[in-house]
Amino acid sequence: MPQYKAPVKDMKFILNEVLNVDNYSNLPGFENASSDMIEAILTEGSKFVENVIFPLNRVGDEQGCTRHEDGSVTTPEGFKDAYEQYRAAGWGTLSAPEEFGGQGMPHIVSMAFEEMMGSSNTAFAMYPGLTHGAVSSILAKGSQEQKETYVPKMVSGEWTGTMNLTEPHCGTDLGLIRTKAVPNDDGSFAISGTKIFISSGEHDMSENIIHLVLAKTPDAPDNVKGISLFIVPKFILDENGNAGERNAVSCGSIEHKMGIHGNSTCVMNYDGAKGYLIGEENKGLAAMFIMMNVARLGVGQQGLAIAEVAYQNAVQYAKDRRQGRALTGPEDLNEKADTLFVHPDVRRMLMDAKAFTEGMRSFCLWGALQADLIHSATDEADRQMADDLLSLLTPVIKGYGTDKGYDVATNAQQVYGGHGYIAEWGMEQYVRDARIAMIYEGTNGVQAMDLVGRKLAQNGGRAVQALFKIVDDECANAKNNDALADFATRLEKANGELKAATMWFMQNGMANPNNVGSGAHHYMHIMGIVALGLQWLRMSKAASAALSAGAEDSKFYEAKLVTARYFAERYMPDAGSLRRKIEAGGDAIMALDPEMFAAA
Repeated sequence: MPQYKAPVKDMKFILNEVLNVDNYSNLPGFENASSDMIEAILTEGSKFVENVIFPLNRVGDEQGCTRHEDGSVTTPEGFKDAYEQYRAAGWGTLSAPEEFGGQGMPHIVSMAFEEMMGSSNTAFAMYPGLTHGAVSSILAKGSQEQKETYVPKMVSGEWTGTMNLTEPHCGTDLGLIRTKAVPNDDGSFAISGTKIFISSGEHDMSENIIHLVLAKTPDAPDNVKGISLFIVPKFILDENGNAGERNAVSCGSIEHKMGIHGNSTCVMNYDGAKGYLIGEENKGLAAMFIMMNVARLGVGQQGLAIAEVAYQNAVQYAKDRRQGRALTGPEDLNEKADTLFVHPDVRRMLMDAKAFTEGMRSFCLWGALQADLIHSATDEADRQMADDLLSLLTPVIKGYGTDKGYDVATNAQQVYGGHGYIAEWGMEQYVRDARIAMIYEGTNGVQAMDLVGRKLAQNGGRAVQALFKIVDDECANAKNNDALADFATRLEKANGELKAATMWFMQNGMANPNNVGSGAHHYMHIMGIVALGLQWLRMSKAASAALSAGAEDSKFYEAKLVTARYFAERYMPDAGSLRRKIEAGGDAIMALDPEMFAAA
């Protein structure tokens, strides 16, 4: 049976020694986020996820959700009670505004807790996760009345939220949506249409579900410029703001999925349901993208979260399982075989996982810090820098994080050999659950194209130039430290490959846009390598300082330095090969006629 232990120690190291959260105590939201408070939150959070949420992971996978004849849906055994414990403990309120019942903590704190949730039970974590995204959209674009009406109960967890974009005939190309919003005499709209792949679309865990739905009004342009966003509650509110009569929205069916069975992924039918416009008519896509960007950061962290729990179990299995002898001769003469840890190829898979998970954790938390600084930094230049960096790196967090997270999950399964293919060991569930993260909230190909097609050129390339400078400056400073100099030199070279790839796009993209499209995936991965490399440089610096100061837990810090070395030797060289793939251009990729792909 799988096990999970929340990586509180590593989170504390990143927050306190790498990102130095205490340095921001003068900023709004950070005043109560002392290191002691953060430790208390993470410690209690770990107990909750390990003891309440994690035991339901396999239950959710085996039972799934059940749709009944009346269109209602029940979640797996134990989910509803666990959600009530989650809500009663206030876990969903961590970073929500105090004005609406939240604790007002920085996003970086809730991000750490959300990783624990995702590792312990990804399907369960999606219910409150989507609610947070819906709250973000309402807070950004909703009227004051809408904020006061919906947000407090969504923050408290009494109500949950969803987002409804995809339709049977369209996914990424939202300009094709057909869902209609016809004005009613009372200022509301009648929403009609079908949405598919709606995570948490119907369930029994909350009193009401607040759907955010993209639709087109009758005279709207028939493209993305004609999309509006609407609040469509499962239950229409009565005069006291409580859930009243049932709205004309229902679950037509539950999707039969490869993984995340514990989450109700629904086909939602809107049959003249009452909805309320958020923001301006025909400007709904911008409002929905607020929620989608929040979700993309969360999905990137899902890649990390599943990789972490899969890695933990692979490590334990490698310690317990005895097969063969070390290449250098038997290590345990009292046993007929050595443990899997003596085999270099098993070590390779485990080191790949360790280098990714710890680097990605720091990357995600640094991204969350940028989200906080966008709103909290006292200097306009700092706010602008944070906004630039987060905008640039969001598709990398989502795309690279889930690509590599899936790789880690499959390698963790591989460590088990044949047992990894057997359901009772739990590893095949992690592989199945991890796979969706590369697809939803914009496939990773879409993320790569967003990065190279939009984010690089924004504001004259200001964001990517800022990233280049951050990496170069930190490498230059690190070269003065003998313990960091080799890593810094290697990272500087990888950053050079990223610069060269960027320049190649500039020189060859306009003449043939397919050159950009053909290299987008590889470019996203180079930037992921550089971004994680930057985090490993920072972690190495913190670990080196701790060892110089005589830290008690020397093995923890020594392991950081060894893992950083592994990342430098085994991850960063890939930047060069990826750059050369980009420079191959798009001719061969685009050369064949579609019928020439057939085997016969």
